[in-house]
Amino acid sequence: MSPEEKPGGPPPPPPQAGRCRGARPQQQQQQPRRGGLLSEIRTAIRSEPFHLRYRLSPGRELGRGKFAVVKKCIQKDTEKEFAAKFMRKRRKGQDCRMEIIHEIAVLELAQCNPWVINLHEVYETATEMILVLEYAAGGEIFDQCVAEREEAFKEKDVKRLMKQILEGVSFLHRNNVVHLDLKPQNILLTSKSPLGDIKIVDFGLSRIMKSSEELREIMGTPEYVAPEILSYDPISTATDMWSIGVLAYVMLTGISPFLGDDKQETFLNISQMNVSYSGEDFDLISESAVDFIKTLLVKKPEDRATAEECLQHPWLEQSDEPISRAWNESAGGESSDVTQQDADSASEKSVDAEKTEEDESIVTEELIVVASYTLGQCRQSEKEKATEQKAISKRFKFEEPLLQEIPGEFIY
Repeated sequence: MSPEEKPGGPPPPPPQAGRCRGARPQQQQQQPRRGGLLSEIRTAIRSEPFHLRYRLSPGRELGRGKFAVVKKCIQKDTEKEFAAKFMRKRRKGQDCRMEIIHEIAVLELAQCNPWVINLHEVYETATEMILVLEYAAGGEIFDQCVAEREEAFKEKDVKRLMKQILEGVSFLHRNNVVHLDLKPQNILLTSKSPLGDIKIVDFGLSRIMKSSEELREIMGTPEYVAPEILSYDPISTATDMWSIGVLAYVMLTGISPFLGDDKQETFLNISQMNVSYSGEDFDLISESAVDFIKTLLVKKPEDRATAEECLQHPWLEQSDEPISRAWNESAGGESSDVTQQDADSASEKSVDAEKTEEDESIVTEELIVVASYTLGQCRQSEKEKATEQKAISKRFKFEEPLLQEIPGEFIY
C-alpha cells in the first residue's frame, strides 16, 4: 500500500494523489468542471500515427461499446503487450472530447494505485482518441461469475479480490472520485490461471465529488444502480458502495440479485429492496459473507458501509476459510458433472425403474446471455431448474448503461 493509500490521514488533493516518486511535476492544476469533470491533464497527447509505434494483434477485440473499441496491441520497439482503447470524439452529434480528457485525468490521478488500470500513452486523430493502457491478460471477472460450476469463483477467491477492489475504490473515494459503473465487466484480472489480481477500468462515467455542490445524474448499468440514482437524489461515494454490494452478491452466487424481465422490473426490485439471501446458492456461503453484503445493500446511502469500513469487516479480516461454493465441496456438494457421473454409475447397477426415475431427475439446461457485449453461460441450480421460466431469467441478462449525455464504455 502506497503512502497515499494509508487510512486515517487527510485525503491529498486530487492533483497530487496520483503522483509517483520521480514523476514529472504537473504542469497545470486540475480543476473540476461543471458536472464533476476534470479538464486538465499532464499526459502528452501524440499526434503521429498510432501504427508507427504499435501494431494491432490479430484476433478478436478485447471489448466494445457504443463509442469505443478495445484491441490488444504490441509496442514495436519493446514487443510489450498493451490494450488500445479507440474512443470516438463525436457522439450523437456532440463533441465529447472533454469527457475523454476527464477519463485520462482520473487515470493519471490513480496512476500509483496497483488496483487501477495504468495509462501508458495517448494518441489523437481527427475523429478519435486512443488510450494505450496496461494489458490485463485475465479478462473480465464477469467470465468467471457466469462460468461453469467447477470454474467459478470460490469464496476465498472472492475475499481476496474484494479486498483489492475495496482498496482501489477507497483510494478513489479519498480523492473524491466516484466510479459510478462498478460491475463485473469493469473489473479485469491480470491473469486467469492462476487467478491473478484485479484492475479497475472504464472511468467514462466517473465524476469528481465536490462538497460545495450536489451531483444528480442518471447513469450506470440498470442492475447495479443504487436507489438514489432512480430517485434522482444526490450521488455520493455511497453510490459506488451499493454497486460493490451487488458485485459481491454476483461473485459469490453467480446470480444478479435485482434483475427483472425488463428495466422497469429491475428498477422496481431495487427501489423496493427485493433481494433474497436464502436458497441453494447460499447454502455453503458463510454467514459472514452474507452479512458483508447486507451492510452495503441498504437503501439509505448514509447507512451503507464505506470502503474503509468494509475492509475492516470480519469477513475480510478472517483467515481464508475452506468454505467455497456448494458445487466445489467434496463432502456432498460436487459439481453437476460429478453428480451426473455418479448417477450414471449408480443407474447401471439399479433396476430399470430406478434408472428411469434418476434420468428424469437429471436435467441440463443452458442459458445464453448478453452482458455488455460479452456472451457467457449462466449457472443454474437444480432447484431453479424446477421453477418457472421467469425465475430462470433472474440469471444474468446485463443491459447497457443508463445514458444521458455521456454513454459509458464497457471495458477499460
